[in-house]
Amino acid sequence: MTADTPEASVSDDPFAQLPDARSVAAVRWAAAQGRGVLEAAAPASADASFRRYFRIYLDGCSYILMDAPPEQEDSRPFVKVALLMREAGLRVPEVHAADLGQGFLLLSDLGTRTYLEVMDADNAVAYFGRARTALLRWQAATRPGVLPDYSEVLLLRETGLFAEWYLGRHLGVTLDADEAAALAEVERRLAARALAQPQVFVHRDYMPRNLMDGDEQAGVLDFQDAVLGPVSYDVISLYRDAFASWPADLVREELERYHDAARAAGIPVPEQREDFLSDCDWMGLQRHLKVLGIFARLSLRDGKSKYLADTQRFVDYVMQVAPHYPELQPLAALLERHVLPRA
Repeated sequence: MTADTPEASVSDDPFAQLPDARSVAAVRWAAAQGRGVLEAAAPASADASFRRYFRIYLDGCSYILMDAPPEQEDSRPFVKVALLMREAGLRVPEVHAADLGQGFLLLSDLGTRTYLEVMDADNAVAYFGRARTALLRWQAATRPGVLPDYSEVLLLRETGLFAEWYLGRHLGVTLDADEAAALAEVERRLAARALAQPQVFVHRDYMPRNLMDGDEQAGVLDFQDAVLGPVSYDVISLYRDAFASWPADLVREELERYHDAARAAGIPVPEQREDFLSDCDWMGLQRHLKVLGIFARLSLRDGKSKYLADTQRFVDYVMQVAPHYPELQPLAALLERHVLPRA
């Protein structure tokens, strides 16, 4: 969830800005939770899932109302991970009330400004530092048997979205047998490299769009898909972002800062820096292929075409890495043949 629309305005009809009957029902539910008289309600944001969010005012205090239709979204992981993160010392929304049967959650409001909106070349190091501190706290809280494993099945399912949705359905590319076999081998190698890394708590979408400003401590959102997975996953998601590109020298400096801080905090990263940076490269490729597939699917299946504008960023990320590793060069060749001519 990100807050990307204007705040609700107080009016004689607090339901006037709501788009449909379900949103009205959700706000009525929230107003009945004993937090005060409803003064205003309006859409706050939506994300790439079926969840949507409303900002509501009860007795002058703002809250976030999550609407997650239970036939499409399971809100139990959100509640569970929110508690885990709060116990780890992270600034996350507090769940004031929940009706999982209807898919309604009343949450504390972390504000309206995401890191994506406020970060620039002058302040990026400071904001990345806050994000790094929160991430290390999350990783340090790791306990086995609490979150689902980032399994080989899940890793391969994710990278498979690239061939199905981005190459096949978006670009109309049909791979021949040799190309399909080469891509499948790359996907297996990426999954094996991820599973060989130390496993920690993973947010799974840890990027500036899901971090909130307004405090010296980063506010963290959109954590419901958290798993136990590779230690490099969240850190590379942070620096090779889906919606903003940072200079390569800054990314390397930040990865080195994280590596130093992680070792000092006892996070199980490789001792040698170059080994860690290589893990980040490989983990990033797995994520980049997944996101290319997801963004194409959001456009073609869900009618959310705005995400396609950022696919070139991920193509660039892949081409910055794949040619430099012999095992990954078949992926670079595939992109050179089928993707770059269409970019």
